[in-house]
Amino acid sequence: FFFFFFFIGPSWVIWAILGLTFLVFTPSLQNDFVNWDDDRNVYENPLIKDLNAKNVKAIFQTPVIGNYNPLSILSFAVEHEMFGMSAKAMHWTNLLLHLLCTFFAFKIFQRLGLSIWFAALGALLFGIHPLRVESVAWITERKDVLFSSFFLPALYLYIKNLDEPKAGRMFWVFILFAFGLFAKIQMVALPLTMLAVDYWKGRKIGLNLVLEKWAFFLGALAVGILGIYMLKQQGSLEANVTHAGIGRLFIGSYSLITYLVKWLIPYRMLPLYPYPEELSIWHYLSMPAALLVFFGVFWAYKKDNKAVVFGFLFFFVNIVFLLQVLGAGQGYLADRFTYIAYIGLFFIFAYYLQAFFEENKEKSSALNFSLGVYLLFLCYLSFKQCHYWKDSGTLWSRVIEFYDNTSLPFNNRANHLRDLKLFDRALEDYNKAIELKAGHSTYNSRAKLFFNKNEDQKAILDYNKAIELNPRSAEYHTNRGAAYAKTGNLKAALDDLNKGVELDPRWKVAYLNRSIIYNQLGQYDKSLADIDAYLQLEPNDADLWYEGARCLRAIGDSKKAITYYDRALRINPRYGLVYLERGRTHQSLGNTSQAQADLEQARRLGEKVDEAQPLFTPNK
Repeated sequence: FFFFFFFIGPSWVIWAILGLTFLVFTPSLQNDFVNWDDDRNVYENPLIKDLNAKNVKAIFQTPVIGNYNPLSILSFAVEHEMFGMSAKAMHWTNLLLHLLCTFFAFKIFQRLGLSIWFAALGALLFGIHPLRVESVAWITERKDVLFSSFFLPALYLYIKNLDEPKAGRMFWVFILFAFGLFAKIQMVALPLTMLAVDYWKGRKIGLNLVLEKWAFFLGALAVGILGIYMLKQQGSLEANVTHAGIGRLFIGSYSLITYLVKWLIPYRMLPLYPYPEELSIWHYLSMPAALLVFFGVFWAYKKDNKAVVFGFLFFFVNIVFLLQVLGAGQGYLADRFTYIAYIGLFFIFAYYLQAFFEENKEKSSALNFSLGVYLLFLCYLSFKQCHYWKDSGTLWSRVIEFYDNTSLPFNNRANHLRDLKLFDRALEDYNKAIELKAGHSTYNSRAKLFFNKNEDQKAILDYNKAIELNPRSAEYHTNRGAAYAKTGNLKAALDDLNKGVELDPRWKVAYLNRSIIYNQLGQYDKSLADIDAYLQLEPNDADLWYEGARCLRAIGDSKKAITYYDRALRINPRYGLVYLERGRTHQSLGNTSQAQADLEQARRLGEKVDEAQPLFTPNK
């Protein structure tokens, strides 16, 4: 990135902006993963743990939580290949991408006619605004800074092409657009943003400008339909039963007004804004306020105040699909939704401030001081906000400060505490979540806590409740099967595990647990079949290749067992136990030299080689 900036040759002004933005976001570099989708997108996602052709293909075929952003997931796989499962590396990438976006915001503001100083002001606002924090400090929101790293260069090239037409430049704009679509569906707003730029540049808006961008609109439509389909399949796209019908319009107007207020006065920035049980007076008042805003923009259009109209259009076309008029997800506001949209509002701010300075130079000192105080205030808020994303406990405690009547933050904080083995505190949070009418997933999570504490009967009762509320969950049947197995009720355990496989043939844990039971029952052929089914889904599990080899030896197929040991060692070359068992298998097959080599390696890796099975010397 820094080589790129050096190559482009920005002035010291943009370097200063990038440096200040970097300093403001440095706390994010010390943050960990959080259990707010980082689990399913990153550290529990098997597709990122091995960068091979098969997994790359699967990444581009598999949505995550209903979202299709394969380029973002692929970037995690690349980082994992280079640095391992490193939260620090991923936070660094997010911040560097944000700096890249800040750079292009500066270049765009210049192309839109702002002087270098006010383009710098607009870029600084983009860089340090507190509502950027969620997009930068949350690893899962890589998709925001990544898609924007295509959106902003594409928009810059489009504006440049309007100023200095050049054959072939629009081809590169479309290539950037196509890549951005694979990073986040929000890229579909680019062609509408281009129309807003057309207006600013004095081009007459009409069908001809839409047809000029037909390929962009077609791509946006295709990916938009795909995104809606995937959200629907996941169950994320659903009308909130409490606020259905016309109530959704008030949700949309309230969101719009909230984003406009937070542009100038950032307040109460949280990772989750849960739907209220009932719409408040503020939701209803937001509708006339929104209509007043639109009337004001129309009046500005009639008065030819192009900066206001352009800036608002830029904002609106990039926020309108995110106003939750259609319910998607568990919250109806999100700071990250403003990442690109606020550029339009920052432009209005910088444009009219520039005009004011040009006409009122005698008042510049007082205004400079006020502006400096305001910018420092934004820096402070962003710096502080980064700390709230430190870990899952800090994050959900922050939400609970404001929403202690919502089950989700208690459930997620409890999951974090359970993983830290702080069982008593976790149980308090689970109980609170259930008191607040939490759903089936909380019963499943509390059951896991009881399972970990060896309170298996309590675990089974909670799994029963989870299954009662959601009988089609392979996970819940599989988990109850494991609890039954711990109590010695193997028949009930097998019934549940069979049901888990039936409900979801790709639920790998069901195969794993069932293989263990078959092994205990001495049914090694069935155990091996389940291990093979598991390895089809998780081929990089060295332990299961080892267990498969043990089953093969038990059924008398030692030669094939060697191939399973080989696979285990390719995955983990320092797996001493596998060297030991492969050596013994070679012994049984009479392969004395291979046996000696393996047993010596096992000993070097700390395994105790049975003296009753001494090392062989090769035949002379």
